[in-house]
Amino acid sequence: MSELPIAPASNGLTKAEKLDQLRRKMAAIPARSEGTAPAMPAVMLRSVDEPTPIVATAQTTLRTLPVPSPIAELLPRGGLARGTVASVAGTSSVLVGLLASVTAAGSHAAVIGMPDLSLLAAVEQGADLSKIAIVPAPKDSAVEVAAILLDGVDLVILGLSGAAVTPSRARAVVARARSKGAVLLVTEGHWDGVDLRIESRVAGYSGLGEGHGRVTGVQLDVAAAGKGFQRRTQRMEIRSDSGSVAWRTVPEVQATGHAPLRAAL
Repeated sequence: MSELPIAPASNGLTKAEKLDQLRRKMAAIPARSEGTAPAMPAVMLRSVDEPTPIVATAQTTLRTLPVPSPIAELLPRGGLARGTVASVAGTSSVLVGLLASVTAAGSHAAVIGMPDLSLLAAVEQGADLSKIAIVPAPKDSAVEVAAILLDGVDLVILGLSGAAVTPSRARAVVARARSKGAVLLVTEGHWDGVDLRIESRVAGYSGLGEGHGRVTGVQLDVAAAGKGFQRRTQRMEIRSDSGSVAWRTVPEVQATGHAPLRAAL
């Protein structure tokens, strides 16, 4: 189902052998799809503890990965800028929407350390499962796995399971994302110095009457803040319509209930 299958390593392998096994698998990954950043020349992979030189060009840093249109309104470039690291907190619907938008547009993605992320919800929003690699249980090698996958895919979603990544460890991964023109999304943990923070929470539901009905939509308050631009907030809705799921902006006159979220760097 995935073009980038990651088979579980034998429990008898050492950490170094597991990473070497992943590197060999990455060497077999085809170049990125047409319309995305150009494929990089094959190079010898370095250890994640050794920073990769930053060689990003205007071509990679100015390009973006697509996002649902209401989220695009919050971002200065209208998408996820290549070569950056972002954190996503709050509802999983935002992560699912980002994953769906990126793969539906033909780019490749990987999800690390998030076995409960709903791929069904992603498919309902148009995701292409053949372009998604899943590493559900990387154990203590999640950051290293993310660094390796940044060499071959456009978007890497990294679940930290509550962990905090040290600045020295983070810098090496950030440098690799920049050099490859990829995007790293971190969630469920702490990562210093991200370029963008997106936070969300459920604001309400539609389709329910008094004691009966069926949920047809979920309203979210979403906030974004980043380096070089001030906090922006927007209420939006994920709505099921005619068998598909779509995002839309909720007009201010309909946005009642919770106070707007505050996302701070």
